Amino acid sequence: MPRSHRDTDKQKALRQHGTLNPRPQDVQHPLFRDSDFFDPDDLLQVKYEMLRQVHVDSRPISQAAHDFGFSRPSFYQVNTAFEQVGLSGLVPLKRGPRSGHKLTPEVMEFIRTARMADPSLSFVQLAALVKTDFNIQVHPRSIERQLLREKKRR
Repeated sequence: MPRSHRDTDKQKALRQHGTLNPRPQDVQHPLFRDSDFFDPDDLLQVKYEMLRQVHVDSRPISQAAHDFGFSRPSFYQVNTAFEQVGLSGLVPLKRGPRSGHKLTPEVMEFIRTARMADPSLSFVQLAALVKTDFNIQVHPRSIERQLLREKKRR
């Protein structure tokens, strides 16, 4: 069934919520062919149906994973997340660090002190000082963003 304009709106919503399936073409299960309800773009629905096929319909894990576009290790990760947290465990987590983990309060105090001593220091120079004193590689833009955040809080 051809995708309608409405589906592109749904895809935008799925992308915004982080649940747009990056590989909908890999979903081979018959439920997701020519269906108005089952949508291969909906990662949450695909994961749930994969788990249901194994736990309710007793399909082999390797077959279910393949039919829904996942590897066996991915199936086990999805299954564990579902068992631990429930349906919300199927929503992908954001990747990467959750905050500026390198720019600890101690490092930021050092940067503020260095800037007060020499206001002409660039962010590149500040990053080099942090590397020298703390042996931490920090991108100059990270320093700039953190200083801007602190300025906004004041």
